[in-house]
Amino acid sequence: MLTTDELEQLAVGALEELKGNEITVVNVSEMTDVTSRLVIASGTSNRHVRSLADQVAMAAKRAGILPLGKEGDESGEWVLVDLGDIVVHVMLPETRDYYNLEKFWADFSREAE
Repeated sequence: MLTTDELEQLAVGALEELKGNEITVVNVSEMTDVTSRLVIASGTSNRHVRSLADQVAMAAKRAGILPLGKEGDESGEWVLVDLGDIVVHVMLPETRDYYNLEKFWADFSREAE
């Protein structure tokens, strides 16, 4: 079983391998019981977004971690891969700008203080 740090490294490494853009890790462990960290990345096209998410899921499976779920493959605008302690969000740049998860969680963190 991988630690949260190792799982994060696995996800980030898989995204870097296929040239994911603007890879960001957000620690949400103090704000939710659902997951510990979000890994957020951008892809250059719908196909690239899907390929990045597939790469993360395959890397996890090779490491013996079965993803709990994967959503968004149909459109490829935003694909989520749930690895339990890590949830990976891969999005098109315009989708990422619109939802701005990094700002959402930063604002949520400030409100919780």
